[in-house]
Amino acid sequence: MDEYAKEIRDVQREIERLVEADGDAGAIRELEMQVQVLAAIYAQAQVLLDRGDTDPDLRSGLAMRGYGPWNLDNVYAFVYEFAVDMPSEGHSQFVKEVSHTDFADLLQASG
Repeated sequence: MDEYAKEIRDVQREIERLVEADGDAGAIRELEMQVQVLAAIYAQAQVLLDRGDTDPDLRSGLAMRGYGPWNLDNVYAFVYEFAVDMPSEGHSQFVKEVSHTDFADLLQASG
């Protein structure tokens, strides 16, 4: 399990702990939103990583942008940086936009 999946799992466990302890509903909601964002970014990084395994142009494009070699950490950094700059109208819209963005196209277009 990589560090990103572990982080998501750890936040999910914290949510479960708070729910079982009848914790603050606002804190639980904040953590649930955090999990949704992390999961969307992680899923998109995994999709891009898989596409790059068979696409040398994606791999070289990532390196040319200064992210380094093709690996999960560097692909995740690329997806994360593009995602946080996406305009959105609220949490749900942000998660939806991240989930429906083709980050391979963004990587190719940003060169």
